[in-house]
Amino acid sequence: MSTVAAAPTMRASVWSVVGLLVLLEVASGVLQGYYTPIYTDIARHLDIKDADVNWFEAAQLIVSAIAVPPLARLGDQIGHKNILVVATLVTAAATWATAFAPSFAVFLMAWSLTGVYVVWLPLEVAIVHLRARGDEHLTRRGAALLVAFLETSVIVGAGVSGAVVGPLPMTVVLAVPAVVVTVVLVVIWRWLPVTEQRLGGRFDWTGLMLLTAAIALVMAGLVVVRVSGPGSVLAWALVVLGLATLLPFGRVELHSAAPLVDIRLLRTRAQLPIQLTAALSGMSVLGAQIPLSTFARTDPAIAGYGLGKGAGFVSVLIVLYVFSMVVGAMAYPRLARAASTPAAMATSALLVAIGYAMWLPWHHSTGQAVTNMVVAGLGSGALVAAIPAAAAAAAPPASAGMAAGLTNAIKTLGGAVASAIFAIALSATGSIADPAKGHAPLSGYLTVWAVCSVAALVAAVVLLLVRPSADSALAHA
Repeated sequence: MSTVAAAPTMRASVWSVVGLLVLLEVASGVLQGYYTPIYTDIARHLDIKDADVNWFEAAQLIVSAIAVPPLARLGDQIGHKNILVVATLVTAAATWATAFAPSFAVFLMAWSLTGVYVVWLPLEVAIVHLRARGDEHLTRRGAALLVAFLETSVIVGAGVSGAVVGPLPMTVVLAVPAVVVTVVLVVIWRWLPVTEQRLGGRFDWTGLMLLTAAIALVMAGLVVVRVSGPGSVLAWALVVLGLATLLPFGRVELHSAAPLVDIRLLRTRAQLPIQLTAALSGMSVLGAQIPLSTFARTDPAIAGYGLGKGAGFVSVLIVLYVFSMVVGAMAYPRLARAASTPAAMATSALLVAIGYAMWLPWHHSTGQAVTNMVVAGLGSGALVAAIPAAAAAAAPPASAGMAAGLTNAIKTLGGAVASAIFAIALSATGSIADPAKGHAPLSGYLTVWAVCSVAALVAAVVLLLVRPSADSALAHA
């Protein structure tokens, strides 16, 4: 892509659009951070067990993984703003439904639909990329700013929910995110300009059905693994069947005039390392947060390990982690400009690998935990900003949304796979003093950190070794 500096008028156009898109990432941050401190209160409100809250994550991950690819492709075909408005409308309606849900079943269905918001960031990056007319540095800066506002809003959302959950009725508490998303919906619908680049063509319904079946089967299998354990025949049968469905899906996409997923583009040396990095980064960004929380809460006097901290410390640890992600996201454009996109992404992945590797010997004190998470957070924040921007830059304009959107879908699948692996690793009772306490074994946590570290290290190696070559010309055609 062009590296020539954008004209002042073009830069102004890009930043005016980024200023509007920032509002969507504020809403996204609220959705991601607001509910975390009040999951127990939600469980009491719905009259369910704390363990049932885990179904929230599972249901939302399934919807996110299924919805992102077709919505991102529709953005390329009929306009990114149009799909942003539709996705925001669905998210707003779903958040209002969670506030007034009369039962757990209704709440769970509404909650799962909020997973559509995951398509916001890749569509936003595609819009910025098109507005910047291929200026990769400007796209990176825009993506970094969006991620910075996203992560900052996660902190703000968590703080607000903790402040209002006591004095206000739960219906009002749950309505706060709905109000935020609705206001943003009106602003985006009214003032966000329409992108000029549209692919057009017929929508790939056959590809959608096959991809939906494949993702649904794999995700369902992973959910069964978490519920029934690794010995479940049904779980692995679902996973194998889902993977097998990818074969006819690939054949259909290769012969489609307007494929849902451009297989030829994705297997180029320009796209392949980016998409693989998305999957590997999802293992730590999406899969490791619950183990972090439970390890910090574990009492070392009972289990022989852990930090023995309360919920307040966990909140502080999460805030420090998210803040380090903001710093990493904002630093990434400078790093990429000083070196190169692959080198900058590899460096970021290496920071994640080092941060989680540090947990293996250093997990005995608060200072060690904070240091480990800050190092991992710097790399994670940079990758969250880098991956969709790099995917959009390595794709032709008509496929920018598809490429960026697929990174989020693949990241979600990576997080789901890691979540299942971590659930298995942590399932055994490891309490020394009282097995009935149900603490996971320390070996389980060591497995979590090792998997996150190795996954990030593999991503760094792939980014450095798989360099773009002649076949990446497809991405710039």
